[in-house]
Amino acid sequence: MNQRPFSACLLGLAIFALASNNSEAVDSASPISWKKTVIEGQFRSEGVAVADVNKDGTLDVMIGDFWYESPSWKKHEIRKPGNFGDGLRSYSECMTCWTADINGDGWPDQIVIGFPGVPAYWYENPKGKEGHWTRHEAWHSACNETPLFTDLFGDGHPVLVMGWQPKGKDNEGQMAWFTPGSDPTQSWEMHSVSEAGSSEKPVPGTFRFSHGLGVGDLNGDGRKDVICTGGWWEQPTDGRNHKTNWAFHPAELGGAVADMVVYDVNHDGKPDVIASSAHQYGIWWFEQGESKEGSPVFTKHDLFPELVSETHALIVADINGDGVKDFVTGKRFWSHGKSEAGSDKPARIYWFEGSRGANGLTSFTPHEIDDQSGIGTQFVIIDFNGDGLLDIVTSNKKGVFLLEQVRPKN
Repeated sequence: MNQRPFSACLLGLAIFALASNNSEAVDSASPISWKKTVIEGQFRSEGVAVADVNKDGTLDVMIGDFWYESPSWKKHEIRKPGNFGDGLRSYSECMTCWTADINGDGWPDQIVIGFPGVPAYWYENPKGKEGHWTRHEAWHSACNETPLFTDLFGDGHPVLVMGWQPKGKDNEGQMAWFTPGSDPTQSWEMHSVSEAGSSEKPVPGTFRFSHGLGVGDLNGDGRKDVICTGGWWEQPTDGRNHKTNWAFHPAELGGAVADMVVYDVNHDGKPDVIASSAHQYGIWWFEQGESKEGSPVFTKHDLFPELVSETHALIVADINGDGVKDFVTGKRFWSHGKSEAGSDKPARIYWFEGSRGANGLTSFTPHEIDDQSGIGTQFVIIDFNGDGLLDIVTSNKKGVFLLEQVRPKN
């Protein structure tokens, strides 16, 4: 197996350093407000990434077709841009967007999946030169509406996790993780998580428009597992070096959900799952109970069933720094035009403050951040301006936005 980590961890360390240079102590109990910057008020993408693209010491924003140079937000083309109108009857060509130094040259590149089922590409940073970035195909088929580029093995080197299908065989999907090979300009190396599906035995989470995918330690063994609505694949003890399929545990973890994150909501030592709703109202948590026939049983609980719809992306983070994890989500405006529940409502984004009761159960209090931005299918939480506070970068049918957390300093 190729062990080359392609410097994603170095990029992460660089971003951390950029975002930490000016940090000051902040009281976790101090009031939180948000400064909104409209980077561009046009529909460009529903995925976004953050990196110091030109290595000038400040973080920039990438959205597939363009990167925006901070702090002026000058727009630079990465590829030929599309015109997607207002998004009422159209989609962008960037559903998810991530960044890493793929070829190890010290410059951050861009990874993009344009739409479920199409190829995953990476775009090579031209190292300060203007002009379109060279495109390379990472894999020919990127399935599931919530593919992930994440630190699956806890070693600081993120990998691409998603379903995929052989060409022309829509029912034969497979869950897998992917890394660049010795030549990153060629197709990446595919490592199976699940068995290959068939029309008689399809694999959950691997269809083109499958909803729901997550990565987290669901059995408490210290290794991150791969989760879908039909159950979860247990990461084996040898992690990256494992050569065969992972053991699968069937479970009922919702219908058309999107991001699935591991969070011990009731603090009983058994990890639970929080999931956002792709196209309806609702946020849910699935309580892990006792095992039945070798697999734990999960009980579904509603969180805010009528607050906001189309919460197609969700991130867990300690927004206020009090040591209890919160989460951020909001409305993916016009996810399917005006056909979805609540499509006419404002594009709100919230942070949900976590607090633990005497019985151990975590409750979440929603705090509205903004009502004219929302989220896309994937977004970023990072200390963008280096003040020690977590900020939010999002791109969707309302535009491209930076939401900076503001609090009084001690």
